[in-house]
Amino acid sequence: MAFSLSGNVRRTKGMTKEKHSEELLLKEDVLKENEIVLFNDEVNTFDHVIDTLIYACDHMPEQAEQCALLVHYKGKCTVKTGSYDDLEPRCSKLLQAGLSAEIV
Repeated sequence: MAFSLSGNVRRTKGMTKEKHSEELLLKEDVLKENEIVLFNDEVNTFDHVIDTLIYACDHMPEQAEQCALLVHYKGKCTVKTGSYDDLEPRCSKLLQAGLSAEIV
């Protein structure tokens, strides 16, 4: 009898977790924004990347430096999120500055 009860408790908890996960996924779909992803290259200096992120993405210097480090060590980094209409001119500025970026 105790075995059956604990089995029911586990199943109930599992269903709650599944329902919670489904709700999160639905919210994620509704709130999903586009992102500018910046990719690493072997051409641009850290200073150029930082200055360009400050100019194109309105980053604070510390944020731009952190993004530049992430791009260098991880190969890519999301540098800005928002609507496509907001991101498109920003991404164009990054590309015009010789950086490798795309909107996803």
